[in-house]
Amino acid sequence: MPKIAIIGLGYVGLPLARLFAVKYPVIGFDINKERVLELQTGIDSTLEVDNNALKKVISNTPNLSNTGLFCSNNPEHIKDCTHYIVTVPTPVDKNNRPILTPLYKSSETVGKVLKKGDIVIYESTVYPGVTEEECVPILEKYSGLKFNIDFFVGYSPERINPGDKEHTVDKILKVTSGSTPEIGIEVDKLYKSVITAGTHLAPTIKVAEAAKVIENSQRDINIAFVNELAKIFNLMGIDTHNVLEAAGTKWNFLPFKPGLVGGHCIGVDPYYLAQKAQEFGYHPEIILSGRRLNDGMGNYIASEIVKLMIQNDIKIKGANILILGITFKENCPDVRNTKVVDVIRNLKTYSANLDIYDPWASPEEVYKEYNLETSKKLPNKTYDAIVLTVAHKDFLTIDLDKLKNKNGIIYDVKGVLKSKANKRL
Repeated sequence: MPKIAIIGLGYVGLPLARLFAVKYPVIGFDINKERVLELQTGIDSTLEVDNNALKKVISNTPNLSNTGLFCSNNPEHIKDCTHYIVTVPTPVDKNNRPILTPLYKSSETVGKVLKKGDIVIYESTVYPGVTEEECVPILEKYSGLKFNIDFFVGYSPERINPGDKEHTVDKILKVTSGSTPEIGIEVDKLYKSVITAGTHLAPTIKVAEAAKVIENSQRDINIAFVNELAKIFNLMGIDTHNVLEAAGTKWNFLPFKPGLVGGHCIGVDPYYLAQKAQEFGYHPEIILSGRRLNDGMGNYIASEIVKLMIQNDIKIKGANILILGITFKENCPDVRNTKVVDVIRNLKTYSANLDIYDPWASPEEVYKEYNLETSKKLPNKTYDAIVLTVAHKDFLTIDLDKLKNKNGIIYDVKGVLKSKANKRL
């Protein structure tokens, strides 16, 4: 029976580790000691895995017999594994250049315990070629083994959708691949044993890498299109959501909505593809154009809020503004690369007083990441402007009229408040 090590126990790694642990012995490895201790008590602060489901598979010993999950930050505990699945994040820096450091460090960790016959599978989003050209040399260096002779690799891109309790990891079709045709079949067989939605075996690792990076690039470009439409229709005095609803009656119209594009995938992955394209001497115009437009939406929304306040004779300097939501998407605590921060920082330049209310986000994490103070409790005061930036279900039942001052305005970024809002994106 395979013994599986999952390297990285975040939004991607933990659901996968829990799923495999139902059928196989699994060691979950993470360098974050606090995260490991939390998981060992059967608690997942990311809310991706139900605590009861987690407790059913958690083991207090690494000496697993048949099934179960032991979490650890000690590399010694993964040295007996046969399959290593790397699920670490791949962000970009302030200049939107790919940061592969987590991938390098995890490959180094795995390389130090790698044995003959082992398979290393990467799930992190990368540009085509990273697995074989960047990660494999590190595995060879630290293991002293030869690629495709002593050890093998695979690539199976993650398709986790944070906060989505319907499309869980086992219900999303998985793309698989291997460094040889035989290993591709073995990797596919491993995932097929737990993924009820089935698998798709790609012919090569580079094909699988490319498939992943274009999934989110395609979505990014489509959202950029409707964001541009929102800007155009706003100038014309037309409600964009009404237009999209009417156009959506055609059977093949794609149902994208305008908004802020953040998170660890859609707002990041296109830069990975663009970086690789430029290495080959090609400047990707559509991909980067979509990125520029979406990255500028935070400033655009802030300027629209200020215009609306001025129209209502509200003095901007010293105005009290309530921001509803700071996570990158609704009904989940994930604040990675949230573009709500762009709206907040822009409004702060007008010397307005901002309160940020989000019952899902961790105030400690937000402060550490963005140096912003947030609250899990709705403030007991009234505001000159209320801005709904995230469509948490908690916000839909709030009586916003009681929270705004006489001439106060409500701006609905997500378009979910309908008649309650003075204006929506």
